[in-house]
Amino acid sequence: MPSTPSPSSAPYLLDAGRFWAEADVVLAPEDPRPGSWAGGPSAQLVDGTWWLAYRLRRPVGEGRGYVNVVARSADGVRFVPVVELGKELFAAESLERPALVRTPEGRWRLYVSCATPGTKHWRVDLLEADTVAGLKDALPRTVLPGDETAAVKDPVIRHDGQQWHLWASVHPLDDPDATDRMTTEHATSPDGVAWEWQGTALAGTPGSWDARGVRFATVVPDGTQMWAFYDGRATATENWEERTGLAVSNGDGRFVAVGNAPVLHSPHPPSGLRYTDVVALPGGGARWFYEATRADGGHELRTVLIP
Repeated sequence: MPSTPSPSSAPYLLDAGRFWAEADVVLAPEDPRPGSWAGGPSAQLVDGTWWLAYRLRRPVGEGRGYVNVVARSADGVRFVPVVELGKELFAAESLERPALVRTPEGRWRLYVSCATPGTKHWRVDLLEADTVAGLKDALPRTVLPGDETAAVKDPVIRHDGQQWHLWASVHPLDDPDATDRMTTEHATSPDGVAWEWQGTALAGTPGSWDARGVRFATVVPDGTQMWAFYDGRATATENWEERTGLAVSNGDGRFVAVGNAPVLHSPHPPSGLRYTDVVALPGGGARWFYEATRADGGHELRTVLIP
C-alpha cells in the first residue's frame, strides 16, 4: 500500500471549515435539488494523470443512481469523462459509489455497487480491462453477491503487496423497514475476485453520532497502522446525509472510532459530507475528494489539496 500522510499529523483535516473553504468543485449535480447528486468519488493518480470514478444520481422515483463515470484530468480538478456506464448494463435499479483500482500488473478494475430491482438487496459487480476506455466493453461479473439476509455495497479496495483487502458496507435485510443499518466488514483475496470475509472492521457506537451505521470511505496506511475515514449516521433520517468520522486499526483487523463526533461535515444543513477518498502525491501531501451537501440540498463532488 502506498504511503500517505498520517491523519494524526494533519490537524488541517479536523478543521472542517477550512477543508470546505479551500476546496474546488469538480462536478455539480445536473439538477440542483435534494436527491440530485454528483459524488461517490474513487480516485487514482497514475503516471501524472488523474483518474476519477464517480456516481450520478437523480431523486427517488426519477432514476436514483443512473450512471457510473470514469474521467481523467491533468490537474486533479478539471475532469473529462472517458467512460459512462449506465445502470442498464448491470440490470440494476440503482448504482452507488464505484471503486476504481489499478492492479499491480497494470490492468484496470471497476467495482460497481448494484441494487437488485424490486428489493433492498445490493451486490458488487466487477469490470476489468487493459485500459480505462476498455471498461465500457468489459462484461460484468458478480464478485460480492450478498444474499437474502444481507446487502453488500460501496467497497474500498487496497493491495498490500501480497494480497487484496476490501472493506464494504453490509446492510442486514431482516427488517424491511430498517435496511439502512450498516456495518463495515473486512474481506481478503489472493486475486481481488474471490473474497473471504474476515469479520467486522467497524460498527456504530450505541448512543453516538454513528449509532445507526458506519461505512468506510477510504483506508489510509500509516506505517504499521491504518486509518479509516468513514461515513456515519445516528438515525434513519440521516440516510444519504452522513458525516465523516475517523477510526484507527487496533492490530487485529478491527478499527476503533477516534473521538465521539464527526471530523468533517458540510456547512449546509443537514451537513452531509461523505465518500471521502485520498490520494498521496509523489512530492508529499495529498489530494482529497468527497461528496457534500450544498445549500440547495443537492450534493456536489469536491476536491481539496492538502500540502
